[in-house]
Amino acid sequence: MITQTATSSKHENKQLLTVKDMSLTAMFAVLMAVCSWISIPTAVPFTLQTFAVFCAVSMLGGKRGFFAVLVYILLGAVGIPVFSGFKGGAGILLGATGGYILGFLVLPLVCLLTEKLISENVIVQIISMIVGLALCYAFGTAWFIKVYTDTKGDMTVANALKLCVLPFVFFDIVKLGAAVSISAAVKSRVRI
Repeated sequence: MITQTATSSKHENKQLLTVKDMSLTAMFAVLMAVCSWISIPTAVPFTLQTFAVFCAVSMLGGKRGFFAVLVYILLGAVGIPVFSGFKGGAGILLGATGGYILGFLVLPLVCLLTEKLISENVIVQIISMIVGLALCYAFGTAWFIKVYTDTKGDMTVANALKLCVLPFVFFDIVKLGAAVSISAAVKSRVRI
């Protein structure tokens, strides 16, 4: 009996996510939805969605941040209107800008990798978030070019970058800085 208890408590410690983790994951998925609804329509809508992704990753870390982004994307994929413009459905993810949304999954994975291999300090986190954002841009831009070329005609990398990346870089870096600052303030007061 004692062996079973020790084994079962040992097994419980290896759960993928605790109830607290699931609650925080859901909360940040909702934050992403709310922030995506605050938008300025452009070729790739300007939203606060990236701010919410940065908040999730900086407050929750790579693993829980990944699950928050995954839940957000899955909610949208099944048709819940969590994306920019109160839209949802697989069509959004398969559309020209869907690669940027799917690319959000890369950001927490890069952060998780650096947390495991290097450290969890703020400077490393900021650098890993910038690298993750660059990979998100790369994935989203490649996706945009493919979908645009298949549906509307030719699109060069330079034109895609002018439309979909360059207008957002400065604002995304500002959002990253704001998210990390807010995260540091929250984490100093609340254990997440």
